Amino acid sequence: MKISPLFTDFYELTMAQGYFLHHHNPNVVFDMFYRRHPFDGGFEIFCGLEDIVRELSDLKFSSDDIAYLKNLGIFTEEFLKYLQDFRFTGSLYAFDEGSIVFPGEPLIRVHAPLIEAQIIETLLLNIINFQTLIATKSARLLIATNYGHILEFGMRRAQGPDGALHASRAAYIGGAAGTSNTLAGKKFSIPVMGTMAHSWVMSHETELEAFRKYAELYPDASILLVDTYDTLEQGIHNAVKAGLELKAKGKKLGVRLDSGDLAYLSKQVRKILNNAGLHDATIAVSGDLNEQIAAQLLAEGAPIDTWGVGTQLATGNPDAALTGVYKLSALETEEGLRPAMKVSNNPSKMTNPGIKQVYRFFDSQGAPLRDLICLDNEIPSSGRVKVFHPTMQYKHTVIADFQTAEPQLKQVMKNGHPLISPTPLSELQKRVKTQLRTMDESFLRLINPHEYKISISEPLRDLKFRMIDEYSK
Repeated sequence: MKISPLFTDFYELTMAQGYFLHHHNPNVVFDMFYRRHPFDGGFEIFCGLEDIVRELSDLKFSSDDIAYLKNLGIFTEEFLKYLQDFRFTGSLYAFDEGSIVFPGEPLIRVHAPLIEAQIIETLLLNIINFQTLIATKSARLLIATNYGHILEFGMRRAQGPDGALHASRAAYIGGAAGTSNTLAGKKFSIPVMGTMAHSWVMSHETELEAFRKYAELYPDASILLVDTYDTLEQGIHNAVKAGLELKAKGKKLGVRLDSGDLAYLSKQVRKILNNAGLHDATIAVSGDLNEQIAAQLLAEGAPIDTWGVGTQLATGNPDAALTGVYKLSALETEEGLRPAMKVSNNPSKMTNPGIKQVYRFFDSQGAPLRDLICLDNEIPSSGRVKVFHPTMQYKHTVIADFQTAEPQLKQVMKNGHPLISPTPLSELQKRVKTQLRTMDESFLRLINPHEYKISISEPLRDLKFRMIDEYSK
C-alpha cells in the first residue's frame, strides 16, 4: 500500500521547513530502538522491515498533498516547491526481518539528510512498533502451544482495516499457520483458513442437518462447531454422525469448541470421537485465547490440535504498543560526523551516541549468548572480549566462551534504493522458528524469563560517559 509522506506528525513538517529555511540540512544518523519488553516477556520478533523499505523507496508528495499543505497557510512557496521534488535518498541498516531482538539495541540505523530523516520518523515507528508487537505475541503463542497450529482471526476487533491486514502479516511471520483474513491471504500469500459460525447451525432446521450440509460442501475441510446448543449432550454426537459419513468417503472430521471449560470439554470430546472410531478427527479451540491460557490447557493435557486466536493476537493485548523510539546519534559538522546523544536524569532514557553496530555472540552449538552494542568501526576480537553494562559505568564482564560473533545490522537501502528483494513470508516465519529453537528456553519463558544480556563495548562506554560529563559541565 502506497503511503503519503503526510503520514507523519505535523511537527516533523514544521521542523523540516525550519531546517530548510535556515539552510540547516546536514547528514545525520538516527537509531530506532525500543526501551522495554512488552507482555513482561524476554524477547521480541523484529517485523515490518520490508514494508519500510518498500514505502521509503517510493515516498513522494502528490499534488493533492502539496495543495493541502498550501491551504494550511503555514508553509512557504519555496518549501512547498522543495517538497514537490522530495524523495528519500538515505541509507538504512537493519536486523534481518524475523530476527529475535532485545531492548536498547538499534534495530534500524538511518543515514540521511536531516530533513529526510525527520519526515520518515513517524512512518518508520508506526510500521515497526505495531508489526513487531504482533509478531512477538504470535511467537509467544507458538511457544505456549509447543509449536502448535495457530490460526489468526482477529480482524473483526483489530484497529481498522490496515491494522487488521498488517496484524495478519506479522502474526504469520511470528508463527501462525494461517489467517481468516481473506484479503491478507491475497496480499501476502498467507494460507487462509476458517470453520463455520453459529449462525450456520442456527439457520438450519436441525444441528445434524447443518453439519451434514457443510460436510457435503467441504468434505476436505469439515470443521464443525459443536457448542451452539449443548456440546456434550448434542453437538459432538451430531458431529460424530457426520464424521462417520465422511470417514466412509475417506475423509476426516474436525470439530471446534468456542466456549466453556476447554480443558474438560476437549478431553470429553476426544473420548467420544475415539470411541466412535474417529481417532484421526481433530479438535480446534477458540474463545478469547492467549498464551497463558494455551499453556495452561496444555499443562492440563487438553488434546487440542488447532488454536484459533483472535482479539488477543491481532491487538497485542494487554500491551497497546511497543515502546519504540527514534533518536539522533550522529550529526555532520565541518569536522565530520559528530556523535550525539540524549542526556536525561533518568539513566534508562539516555541514548548511546555515535554510529553503532550490534554483534551477537554464539556458542559452539549456535545458541546466542549475549549481544554487544559497539561503535561501527569496531570488530570484536576472538578469545576474550571485555564488555560493559549499558548504564553502570564500571560494571563489566568478559565474554570468553563464544564460538562466533556476527554483526546484526546489514545495509538494506543505499541512496534511497532497496538492496533487498521481497522475501516470502514463509521464509521469514522459518527464520523466526529457527532462531527460537536456538535460544535457551530460560529466555523464552512466558513468566519471569531470564534476562538476555545486552552490553556495550569499552570504546562506546568511554564515549558515552565522556559526553555525559561534557553535558554536565
